[in-house]
Amino acid sequence: MSVIRLTQIDGKLPNLALMKLAHWHRAQGDDIHFTKHVERELLEPEYDRVYGSAIFGFSADRVERFRLQFPKAILGGTWNVGEPRTVEQLIGADEYEQYDYSIYPNFDGSIGFTQRGCRLKCGFCVVPKKEGKPRSINTIADIWRGEGYPKHLHLLDNDFFGQDEMQWRARLLEILDGKFKVCLNQGINIRLITEEAAESLAHVPYYDDSFKARRLYTAWDNLKDEKIFMRGVERLEKAGVPPSHLMVYMLVGFDAKETWERLFYRFNKMIALGIRPYPMVYGSRAKRLPAGGYNGRIEHRTLGDFQRWVIRKSYNFIPFEEYDANAKGRMAKGQLGLFAANDNTDSLANAA
Repeated sequence: MSVIRLTQIDGKLPNLALMKLAHWHRAQGDDIHFTKHVERELLEPEYDRVYGSAIFGFSADRVERFRLQFPKAILGGTWNVGEPRTVEQLIGADEYEQYDYSIYPNFDGSIGFTQRGCRLKCGFCVVPKKEGKPRSINTIADIWRGEGYPKHLHLLDNDFFGQDEMQWRARLLEILDGKFKVCLNQGINIRLITEEAAESLAHVPYYDDSFKARRLYTAWDNLKDEKIFMRGVERLEKAGVPPSHLMVYMLVGFDAKETWERLFYRFNKMIALGIRPYPMVYGSRAKRLPAGGYNGRIEHRTLGDFQRWVIRKSYNFIPFEEYDANAKGRMAKGQLGLFAANDNTDSLANAA
């Protein structure tokens, strides 16, 4: 029997890679120690093998602390596109869809993939390199834990509608027939959504990851995708999915042409439609942008500041140039509004 340490370095949802490893090692008779601590805890034993998994690039400092503590650890995850290691490569299996939920005793939902891979090859994304082209792998029955558990599904598909149409239609029918609620928190590919897919999706009980609010997740990664992004928004709205149901992962810091003006153009477009943006910083949160025509005094502002300002919805009560990430007070209600100091909507329409 070996003693195994499984380390979740970031992320609030259960980590499927670690759940797979827990299941596989327990099947070998190994003893599992699961933790979210990157540093060695008091009275920890010596391990035969240590694993760590990180999702986000901003966790690089935690990854480094983990490596200092466990220099021989096996590290994986999407935090670094240069390390496309998978669980299947480690255990010598083509596909391994067995999960150990016992390492997350407070989680009662069901989580998994109906498909893997993606049709696109975005430079900032590791999915095409790790998973290849879209393919179907699980039915809803395969993912749900069964009677005694809520019918709450966290689907982590990166390109749900990228699988064969017969397959995605079958999965949606399984969700409807089984009276499941589903969270597609990795986001649907709005750039490639068809009218048929939008109409089918509109009938699905989609929710946020707490299953309390109606929510669909998608992305707008750069300004040049404006037309196809807006076409997708319009198709969803026509099918019955209002923009207010959308949370959009807004990639910032990747586009070499990015300025504060271009960034706020995307932001203001979404806010005006009732969409909720969620900035995802590529690289360092300390990065600053050139103004590019933006009139506000924000030369000292970072992408990390912008991310916090948006996620906290502070734009409802304070301009970005006056925002203090550490402040607890709020401005008066009479000062509500959008505060992009230079709204050059028309002039930027063809600037991508």
